Parts: sequence; C-alpha cells; structure tokens
Amino acid sequence: MAIEILCIRKSDRDNPYERITHIGGVNPDKTSWFITQQKAIEGIESGKWEFCVYKDGRRVMVIVAISRFGNKYIKTEADGEEPNNLLSLPECP
Repeated sequence: MAIEILCIRKSDRDNPYERITHIGGVNPDKTSWFITQQKAIEGIESGKWEFCVYKDGRRVMVIVAISRFGNKYIKTEADGEEPNNLLSLPECP
C-alpha cells in the first residue's frame, strides 16, 4: 500500500533536483511522519516503501529519477524533468 505524501520541505536552491529536502504525511494512527528525501529514495529503491500523491482525485506514484548531473531525486510518474506535483504540496510544519 502506497504512503501518501502530504507536505514537503524545500531548500532555497534554484536547482529543481535539490529543492525537496524532506517529505511528510500522516500515519493511519493520525501521528505525523517526516523523513529526508534521501531516506525516501533509499526506501523506494529497497522496496521498503511506496509513496504517492493525489492530484485531481487521482493517485500518482512517486518514483526515483536521476538528473542529467547524476543526482537522484523523487518525482511523480506524471511529471517531466521537474517534480512539480511534489513541489506544489504545502510546506511541512
């Protein structure tokens, strides 16, 4: 079962591959969770976690991508080069 991402934290950098630093959401028991993008990448690649966001009522899966500079980052399957669906989420408290 995919874990829904509800918020993000961004750095101040202009590089879209470096802008998301953390992701967060709410567990079934209503407690909050918050992890680094690197932890999310490790979890996705190891098969431990699957993440998603909901866009216009439709579930969109989060994947690991590699920038043209060789940096790993997360984005949704529906996005092109920039992780717009994730970047449009609110800032985590």
